[in-house]
Amino acid sequence: MREARLVGFRTLLYKEVLRFWKVSFQTVAAPVLNAVLFLLIFSHVLDRHVTVYGDIAYTTFLVPGLIMMSLLQNAFANSSSSLIQSKITGNIIFVLLPPLSYREFYAAYVIASVARGLFVGVGVLLVSLPFVDLPFAHPLWILAFALMGGAILGSLGMIAGIWADKFDQLAAFQNFLILPLTMLSGVFYSLHSLPQLWQDISHVNPFFFMIDGFRYGFFGQSDVSPWLSLAVVGVSLLLLAALTLAMLARGYKLRA
Repeated sequence: MREARLVGFRTLLYKEVLRFWKVSFQTVAAPVLNAVLFLLIFSHVLDRHVTVYGDIAYTTFLVPGLIMMSLLQNAFANSSSSLIQSKITGNIIFVLLPPLSYREFYAAYVIASVARGLFVGVGVLLVSLPFVDLPFAHPLWILAFALMGGAILGSLGMIAGIWADKFDQLAAFQNFLILPLTMLSGVFYSLHSLPQLWQDISHVNPFFFMIDGFRYGFFGQSDVSPWLSLAVVGVSLLLLAALTLAMLARGYKLRA
């Protein structure tokens, strides 16, 4: 019986990974190109004028932020778009009918979201390497924040996809919540370059801690303690996972 249940989980996971991989030119290559354009434009304008943490060139500082931003946005896009498309076309029933637990349902969607985010993040890293000489001070911190960040946005994507009834509601969720939180998380700047008011506001943005902790993995330097970032990101993941699982357990907007 356990093996039979795992077959269902593996099948759903395979379906979700295959879903974005079959159109990888759109789901992986396009976000990588978008990040490279940010890198080229900002590095050309600011690299000679800005240094961060005293001796780190701006372009070098920028790359980890772009990697994490791309990873987070694409992890969110994967689970949210899959659920809303399944709901609107009506084929969500074929996912709900098999004897899958809501935990397996959650795990399949989130793991696929993390996979897409990692593919995009690695792509941005690889195309950035000719432009910068990145140190990898703490690789395990890089991996930890990448995995937790992808899982958080995969969970948020599920929440958005379950809540939304049409594409414009999902677009509003992304444009008025995910995008501002991502862009105001320190991707393009160090927290200490901001006025005190905006520094205080940044400290209530969990995306800031994802970016800052991830960047610490490269440079061994950060705007706040990496342990604080790890704690905030870990708690955020637990809370969002609990909320998503509760929605799935109730069948909220999924079951008639």
